[in-house]
Amino acid sequence: MTRPAGAARRRLFERETELAAVDEALAELTGSHPGAEDSGPLPGAEDSGPLPGAEDAGPLIRPRGALLAFAGHAGLGKTTLLAEIRRRAAARGCTVLSARGGEQEQQVAFHVARQLIQPQLAGASESELRQRLGSWYAIVGPALGLCAADEGSPPDPQGLRDGLDWVLTHLAVRRAPLALVLDDAHWADPESLSWLAAFAPRAEELPMLLAVAYRPEELPDHAHPFRRLPGRAGQRPLGLEPLTPPAVARLVRDRLGDHADDAFCQECWAVTSGNPFETVELIAKVRDRSIDPVGSGAPLLRDLAAAVKGSGLIARIERLGPATVRFAWAGAVLGTEIQPALAAAVAGLGPQAAADAADRLRDARVLTGADTLEFVHPLIATAVHRAIPDAVRVALHGQAAWAVVDAGLGSAAAARHLLETHPEGDPWVVGRLREAARETLRAGAPDAARRQLARALREPPAPADRAAVLYELGCSSLLTEPATTVNHLRAALEEPIADPALRQGIVYRLSQVLAHSDRLAEASETLAREARRTNCPRTRLRMRAEKFMWDAFRADEPESPARSRRLARLADRLTGRDLTERYIIGLRAWDATLRAEPASVALRHAERALAGGLSWAAEDRGFEVPALVALTFLFADRPGRAEELFAAGTAEFERQGWHGGHLSFAYTLLGYIRFRRGMLTEAEELGRAGLRLAERVGPRTPAEWYAVATLVEVLLARGKTEDAARVARDHGFGEPFPAAVTFPDAQTVYGELLLAQGRTEEAVAELTAAGARLEPRGVRNPAWCPWQLHLARATAREEPGRARALALDAVTSARRYAAPSGIGMALRVAAEVTGGTERTALLTEAVAWLERSPAAYERARALVALGAHQHRTG
Repeated sequence: MTRPAGAARRRLFERETELAAVDEALAELTGSHPGAEDSGPLPGAEDSGPLPGAEDAGPLIRPRGALLAFAGHAGLGKTTLLAEIRRRAAARGCTVLSARGGEQEQQVAFHVARQLIQPQLAGASESELRQRLGSWYAIVGPALGLCAADEGSPPDPQGLRDGLDWVLTHLAVRRAPLALVLDDAHWADPESLSWLAAFAPRAEELPMLLAVAYRPEELPDHAHPFRRLPGRAGQRPLGLEPLTPPAVARLVRDRLGDHADDAFCQECWAVTSGNPFETVELIAKVRDRSIDPVGSGAPLLRDLAAAVKGSGLIARIERLGPATVRFAWAGAVLGTEIQPALAAAVAGLGPQAAADAADRLRDARVLTGADTLEFVHPLIATAVHRAIPDAVRVALHGQAAWAVVDAGLGSAAAARHLLETHPEGDPWVVGRLREAARETLRAGAPDAARRQLARALREPPAPADRAAVLYELGCSSLLTEPATTVNHLRAALEEPIADPALRQGIVYRLSQVLAHSDRLAEASETLAREARRTNCPRTRLRMRAEKFMWDAFRADEPESPARSRRLARLADRLTGRDLTERYIIGLRAWDATLRAEPASVALRHAERALAGGLSWAAEDRGFEVPALVALTFLFADRPGRAEELFAAGTAEFERQGWHGGHLSFAYTLLGYIRFRRGMLTEAEELGRAGLRLAERVGPRTPAEWYAVATLVEVLLARGKTEDAARVARDHGFGEPFPAAVTFPDAQTVYGELLLAQGRTEEAVAELTAAGARLEPRGVRNPAWCPWQLHLARATAREEPGRARALALDAVTSARRYAAPSGIGMALRVAAEVTGGTERTALLTEAVAWLERSPAAYERARALVALGAHQHRTG
């Protein structure tokens, strides 16, 4: 970043409290004595080394990170204070990362993150970057502007934030001690600010000082954590106050000489209200005009102060000439880090005229810098930008977009300017915005891409392109606004679409987002309707496959047995030559599992589905079918194979940067596999990890239903009934249950929880309702959903005949499926609700079956039950 010009050495007045906090934090960070740093001047090359004698300052302190937040209104010296922090940190040997939010760059995704991190990595070759970033290269590289984004599905925002966390943590460790300084945080782009606000509490755990300054009245909602940082500020930011009259007097005499009298100094304070920026600028004007700082000169101060800001500042710039005004306007439109050649192009000036204008603005203390220009203060930039007539400002943003593209900076850099222009039906604008959105989306900033595409839609695009823009707009809001995505995609289908592939892509995406929004019936109907429209057999097959999949998850499917028969006939004819056919075969394997067909049948189809490959992260497919195939192996007593598949799927998610719902499902279901194997401690850890990720996605989403149900079941198995009840209560686990079938079945797990709490009547009601929902669908496998077994236990005391019938019916289904763990579990519960010598036989057989299974927890329960029964009967 270019730093504002000014005096090489500048004193800070009335900031002793803030600097004391800085010194204390730096001392603990660097392990040096607090007195090892002075409170002297601002940056200068002569001040960048360690101070003499620092090695004798006292015993070393164990390095510890810190957070410092400074809040203050415009002009109160936040930038000057942060510059002093940078100087002191560098003097103590810290690696300094610095960035500033820009009022004009708020729409540029990861603008601040790039300022912070890019300088530390930009000099590395591609091979060095790949080595240093490892598996995060393709995920964070595009966001930081270090490499182009790969084709394919972009990372989800949480995955990208995790990657940025890793990069910053890595830098903090490798370049320790590290000082990260962010100025004007209120103007930082939402992507960077959300990331840093979430990362900030971790700074104390690292060899890092994180210092942030912002205007409290302009800090956006997504940066609210900065208001309550758990750092040195005592759960609140350090507020900067205006200077008192004595401080202003010292500042005046420091700059103008000791002969400045009290009346003159008092008037300086009165006309600036103690605002440090206005005071410094006023003193500079006094010096430029050679005004004697005595009482007779005091009446001139009010007019001089008016020229420092607002209309007075603009009038002063206008007196410099039209060319200079246009150059200042161009700079205000371009924002921070202004390239002189680019500003000249926007202003319509030749090289010499632009250079002259820049010189005049530097002399007037409006701009600073040489190769890269910057406004001396953000207040000046804001005033200049707001002074541009509306029509002219819009035209300048349009010119800036063309200039940025012509300079080779790309569509993404031009997009922020195009967002400020008026719609004119220009195909060039639509093309640049769509290109920028694709780049932005692949970089992991879907909200920014959505803004760009929404603007492209208002341009508007040509009728032939409207459906494509609506489709892209829907995809960009998929993760954050699924309801909006549905509206965009449905609108796209109403447009004339010449490209069949585009229409199919819209349909697949629409059915996907409907299903993930718990609207499975609509997803199924959409696919059925579109399948009737197409004349292509392969397309129709793909749509049938998608429909089969969402129907398999529908708890209210009206014709489940008929669908099962159609699926079986179709799968038996297919060879698995492409992904669509393998998906159908995989669905056949899962359907056989649900209906308690012999496990050998389910396994045969599962192996067929895997024969040609079954990716978990295919761009235009979901991960549902690969997960169902893996679970087929689990319930058929091959958990090792299931774990292999889940490990491969999890690796695919992580390579893609999918750390939201996808990874939550992976961890949750892997925990469920461990639970079925009897590894209860590991199962709980994975279940909690899955739930933490699900909480990021949102409440009552499919990811949360899966995670809560799994964790509750594991906790009940561990005897932690109160913990299970607390998890259920904290996450609203109960009615109404989702329209989608979950694994394990949410209503059945809730009934099991009620039974464990002794709420037997409520448990009977829930488990009976679960059976009424699943039984008509032909879902009869107790190895997958043991609702009959739990209901048998719940009714054993009041209705022993019903309990015995339920348990024995479950035993029959389990024998038909023929998985040893399922048979053994059903026999154990049947024994529990049966008396006399029959209980001995049932328990003995249960133990025999479970000895042949990998279900260690169920085997242990059966052995305990058998031992206790034998002890009672002698």
